[in-house]
Amino acid sequence: MDDHGHLLTLLQEVYDPELGVNIVDLGLIYELQEDPDKVYVRMTLTTPGCPMHDTIVGGVKWVLREQKPTIEVDVVWEPKWSPDRMNDAAKQFLGYF
Repeated sequence: MDDHGHLLTLLQEVYDPELGVNIVDLGLIYELQEDPDKVYVRMTLTTPGCPMHDTIVGGVKWVLREQKPTIEVDVVWEPKWSPDRMNDAAKQFLGYF
């Protein structure tokens, strides 16, 4: 993933409501692209059929809405998410240590 620190900071405001951890720390963001008119986000969720799908994707669009006129979010299932993708803070919070 390219250096998009300002976008990642905004995305840290989006939480998985079931886990109480933001989507960046969970490792759900796979790719960010930014051009003059659009932000593209390729991401996943912790499980296919996640009941929070619309809430989380809507949150991504909401926090990025002032960055570009178009926000495109692509939810993918490959590569599959696993707890190994979480950063240390998320693992600590969820008791993975």
